[in-house]
Order: sequence, then structure tokens, then C-alpha cells
Amino acid sequence: MSSLPSDTPLYNHPLPQIEQWLQDQGCQQDETQRHYWHIQRPNWQAELWLDIEQITVRYIQAGESGQDIQRSFKYSLSREDVEQAVFSGP
Repeated sequence: MSSLPSDTPLYNHPLPQIEQWLQDQGCQQDETQRHYWHIQRPNWQAELWLDIEQITVRYIQAGESGQDIQRSFKYSLSREDVEQAVFSGP
């Protein structure tokens, strides 16, 4: 993703660059549903999916009583903003 500045909105990045960015963050692409991604961190795990207008993230069992926490981020946000919001955890 180094070819476009981190303050560029995600919708200005071609899909292959977004996919490479997700891989660089440690995400694994689902084998059958290519718009789904999984990430495992020491303190949390999440599923991400690329919707038409946003990236949606579901942090698995991250709530106080073990429920999932789901958040969505519009593609109009910069790559840097989405990266900080998603990969900092629930």
C-alpha cells in the first residue's frame, strides 16, 4: 500500500492494494468467500468483510459478557484511520 499515501481514502485504493494491506496487517483471506478475512491477535480475534460501502469488523467474544462487537467503517475514511480503528482491537 506504499504507492498511495496513508491519508488517502480507502475508496481511492484498488482492491488488490486493499487486499495486500489486509495481508500486511496479518489477516487471512477466506478460501471460499473472498470478501471475508480473519485476524488473530494475542488478545482478540476478528472477522472482517468488505461490503459495498464499508469494511465491517466483528470482534469475536470481545464484549464484557462474551458477546461479539461489530463495527463498520466507511471507505471514505483514510487507510490510516481505518487501520488505527480496526487493528487497535475492540
